[in-house]
Amino acid sequence: MSTPSALKLAARVRSGETRAVAIAERQLARIAALNPSLNALVQVDATDVRLQAALIDARCAAGEDLPLAGVPVTIKDNLWLQGQISTCGSWLYRNHRAPRDSWAVARLRQAGALLVGVSNCSEFACKGVTDNRVYGATCNPWDLNRTPGGSSGGAAAAVAAGLGMLALATDAGGSSRRPAAHCGVVGFKPSAGRIADPWGFPVIGRELNVIAQLGRRVTDVSLMLDVLTGVHSADRFSTPMPTVAARPLETLRIGYSLDLGLGYTVDADVAALFEQTVSRLQSAGLQLRPFAPRWPQGVPAAPLLEAQHAELAAHFGEAYRSDPTRFDPAIAEQIEAGFAVPATRMVALAALRDAIVRNTATLFETVDLLLCPTVPVEPWSLDLLGPPTIGGRPAGPRGHAVFTPLFNQAGVPALSVPCGVGAQGLPLGLQIVGPRFHDDDVLRLGAFVEDTLALEMAPLGFSQMPDTLEQA
Repeated sequence: MSTPSALKLAARVRSGETRAVAIAERQLARIAALNPSLNALVQVDATDVRLQAALIDARCAAGEDLPLAGVPVTIKDNLWLQGQISTCGSWLYRNHRAPRDSWAVARLRQAGALLVGVSNCSEFACKGVTDNRVYGATCNPWDLNRTPGGSSGGAAAAVAAGLGMLALATDAGGSSRRPAAHCGVVGFKPSAGRIADPWGFPVIGRELNVIAQLGRRVTDVSLMLDVLTGVHSADRFSTPMPTVAARPLETLRIGYSLDLGLGYTVDADVAALFEQTVSRLQSAGLQLRPFAPRWPQGVPAAPLLEAQHAELAAHFGEAYRSDPTRFDPAIAEQIEAGFAVPATRMVALAALRDAIVRNTATLFETVDLLLCPTVPVEPWSLDLLGPPTIGGRPAGPRGHAVFTPLFNQAGVPALSVPCGVGAQGLPLGLQIVGPRFHDDDVLRLGAFVEDTLALEMAPLGFSQMPDTLEQA
């Protein structure tokens, strides 16, 4: 299946060559055919999708220049679509109807996107796989017995299977990048504060969380980012983006590291594919050299999960104590742990995060961009919270997630692009990281990697159906 382009599709809808109502019908048919085996989308309102499409066509006919005209987009279940059920993956919110659109959702509507459904996520977006007590588990389209990762597993699976061209998600520790790597798609975490998020569900890790984008192409993710970029006075973290001059890629100093200087373990096939990718990029003319970042003391053992546990306990502890059975057992364990985190520890964790921010800024005085694996292992069994081993060693509960959280702590842009498949034939990703506000450099390198590798990442069984969007 050739990778469709949101840029081209939107141009065809704007010109009248393709109608959004035709895209809606074809996309609804594809969702009906493929989603039951995936459980990637948990809410699809066909009537509303058709109404949206008719409005998009009318707006284009009236001369509106809609950058995402008719492009099918899915929305993660921890964000709001006005009038739709939005649960944040939690039994507590199973009957919650969103009183308004999340700010980013409203921006997508304004840009003419066709919002085709709500994607599954883990409870409160706080787990590295995608299942919950409301909707159950999402399967990886590359192997229905494997996880797509989490917490944005529904978003990544939907893009990989062609249920949407783009996906709106969130990322507080790798929730968009790791599922993107596990499903063979592109996932981007922009600089902290680039996209406002002023209202919605309580956000765990508010200072770390960003509105993220997933798609099949870097250029389409970039288009979505441009639409979403903006500040809002009700979001104290939103920040106007400074103008950063673009630099030729061949002049950039690009460091690469297999373990981020922290001794992280990876499977042998991950290491081999990473080295092969680096070699291909060097052959394509980029200045890549090995680089071992240095980090503040305490970082190897601290993805700062204690802060997440404490926030869960603060937000949901009372509901948990009244009825623990309403919570995912893995989330219940985090809440229990959070009850024991003292305020002094939270202050110490905040100081460590400040040190990580300073350290990362210093790191990017030595290199302009940094490459590392997105994930250390291929997707694992659907019934496990994580792989039992990585690199021949016990993985621990978060061993699969080590490469992404630091860059949330630092607030810098990070992109996962597909770099091939591992020994089991399942996708892996290359993570590209840059200094804060240098999102465009990260995305330009991502597009270069995409063009250089020239991969067609299509899961069997889902690529066999002709792409409905190409026919629309």
